[in-house]
Amino acid sequence: MRSIKIERVSKAFRGETILENLSLTIPGGKFFALLGPSGSGKTTLLRLIAGFESADSGRIFLGEKEITSMPIHQRRVNTVFQHYALFPHMNVFENVAYALSIRHVPKDIIEHKVVKMLQTMRLEKQIYKSIDQLSGGQQQRVALARAIINEPEVLLLDEPLAALDQKLREHMLVELIELQDTLKTTFVYVTHDQFEALTVADYMAIMNHDGEIEQIGSPKQVYEFPTSVFVAQFVGSTNVLKGVLHHQQDNSWAVRCDGLGLFSVTRPQEKTWAVDGGTVYMSLRPEKVDISKTALTGFDNHCQGIVESIVYHGRSTQYKIRLDNDFRLQVFEQNEEHFPTEVIEYDDRVNLYWQKENVVLLEK
Repeated sequence: MRSIKIERVSKAFRGETILENLSLTIPGGKFFALLGPSGSGKTTLLRLIAGFESADSGRIFLGEKEITSMPIHQRRVNTVFQHYALFPHMNVFENVAYALSIRHVPKDIIEHKVVKMLQTMRLEKQIYKSIDQLSGGQQQRVALARAIINEPEVLLLDEPLAALDQKLREHMLVELIELQDTLKTTFVYVTHDQFEALTVADYMAIMNHDGEIEQIGSPKQVYEFPTSVFVAQFVGSTNVLKGVLHHQQDNSWAVRCDGLGLFSVTRPQEKTWAVDGGTVYMSLRPEKVDISKTALTGFDNHCQGIVESIVYHGRSTQYKIRLDNDFRLQVFEQNEEHFPTEVIEYDDRVNLYWQKENVVLLEK
């Protein structure tokens, strides 16, 4: 359950900087996700921790022990790759036993450990099957078993579910959560898929296109309170608004926003950069907006517009609303009833409502 500490690490390939002076602490015994777009340096950082690449500068620690220049086989860190890298000429038992056999562990101990591990992974019925006889989910569990059998202090997962279909991916995410909870091993999960990261992580770091960390926090902190326009747009969907702050009351600001006019937001006590008359960017999640053709009460903010598009997602419906001055606002409505009393259609004029605390001011 050791933590991982990255201190001012830089890495470049063929003159192109991938990571520059990056610092990060990954807490021990937690499920930690590295989320970012392709090319943000997530996999490079993972490979530096594993020892597959060497840092140009900076230091990496596993607990109190520096591992920056330590050989791969001494690091007690194992990796599960996107394509699993299983040995096709070996059966399931032999694949999982491989790491123990090259360490010359006695055969009876190998058999005991492998059988127990395969039972944990619910693979005991596939123990002597060849790899090409397994489904994608079973192959993924074999790769996990092979990585865990050596009892690593850290398990690195590099987009391990990318090759699976959506239904199986959702199932395997639950299995990974349960596995980490059982083992209490530090998991570091690299993905560009926000759904995966929000589902599995205890904590997560969001990396931008320049290989910089934009925000670190729990999934709820990152989603509900993004600190930058990049995070707000990359993690989930949002409406990014630009406006000018005007002091109004002790706990509220009035914001004049192009497209929305004057509306109310909760005064950000801790954000000293937000000053009267200052320009700010804000995030308003589409699901925080109520939509109705009739008038509603009890909301801090209200505007009107015309329904421009409707996209049905099953559990929710996405609307794009064109306001009177051609500003567009996105709204998600939960589909709670089979036959709703109010049906919203194209070109309907609708009311939009939201509470002031659901508008988040963005620092960057």
